[in-house]
Amino acid sequence: MMTRTRYIVLALAIIISMHYLLRFSNEGYGRATSIDSITNAWRGGSAPQDVKVWHEPPYKTPVPEKYYVKGNATITRKANAVVVMLARNGDLDGVVKSMTQLEAKFNHKFGYPYVFLNEEPFSEEFKRSVTALTDNKIEFGLIPRDNWFQPDWIDEAKATTSRKKMEEDHVIYGGSVPYRNMCRFNSGFFFRHPLLDKYRYYWRVEPHIRFFCTLDYDPFLFMQDEDKKYGFTISLPEYPATIPTLWNAVQEFSKLYPEYIVPGNALGFLSDDHGDSYNNCHFWSNFEIGDLDLWRGEAYMKFFEHLDSKGGFYYERWGDAPVHSIGAALFARKDQIHFFEDIGYRHEPFQHCPQEPAHSRGQCECDINDNFDREGWSCLNRYDRIFT
Repeated sequence: MMTRTRYIVLALAIIISMHYLLRFSNEGYGRATSIDSITNAWRGGSAPQDVKVWHEPPYKTPVPEKYYVKGNATITRKANAVVVMLARNGDLDGVVKSMTQLEAKFNHKFGYPYVFLNEEPFSEEFKRSVTALTDNKIEFGLIPRDNWFQPDWIDEAKATTSRKKMEEDHVIYGGSVPYRNMCRFNSGFFFRHPLLDKYRYYWRVEPHIRFFCTLDYDPFLFMQDEDKKYGFTISLPEYPATIPTLWNAVQEFSKLYPEYIVPGNALGFLSDDHGDSYNNCHFWSNFEIGDLDLWRGEAYMKFFEHLDSKGGFYYERWGDAPVHSIGAALFARKDQIHFFEDIGYRHEPFQHCPQEPAHSRGQCECDINDNFDREGWSCLNRYDRIFT
């Protein structure tokens, strides 16, 4: 008995010694395993050398003039970026409306390419119709089957029970499997499609949306030069009934991989009690301008794999909006998340209408008073709060 105890004590001594040896010899290991580092990272803190004092959100400072292209001036510099649209053949009318708006308000001048993705082959009519709308490059991609459809390991009986309960409770899209497929694809697979491999930045555009304002600067170059990772126009709470266990999975991930939580993060946007609970706020992901490398990175990839293993996309109805929002808030600094206040946008039933002076500068075609951020359940106040 004493011999076994001595072996246990000796083993513990060796483990502790190796831990301290690694802490002092390996800077990364030391940072990742320090209690202060773990606590600060989760709560949005940062090491002293990373501290920047904010007095107001970054969007309060206008986009610098150098990004604007006035009149018919020649475009001399572009980012490695693409417009991404997930659509079906039946969405053609809505796609035409969205593309026409985007071309007129922005892309006829800046000339960025498009990638269209569909779980079924695009029809010749679809291809012909959208190609006629622009002189810019367009590519059409087929989504791999295993990226779209419900995985075989999902317990279908459990998933069916959940869908029926949500239908009975009148949860939006509560009974839809295709909607869940879309949410899972947008959460973890769209950025892996081969047609996007050659790009760094993307603008997600949906069918049947409106752009209200002329955009005379390049948001991609702004993101690139200013080291931004994620951009949004509308933020709001998610339906709690769709994500009852999502935050539990996030907390579990943060304890397993504290080294991935970025110092100076935006946890304060997600939680009103330092991460103990989720306030349900998210960036409305039907509009995104982002850095594809944020999703391709090791932190987010492991994060998605962890969430996917829980089955919550099918056993509940986890949306890509809260998943992307949590990923951006934890794996990017808060100042790398940008509110595009000057981009007027509508996706039914909500819209963002820029306020002055952006409204006049962009010749916006929306009522300045019809703005989601004026309503009491916008989450913009929580975004603003993390900078003040």
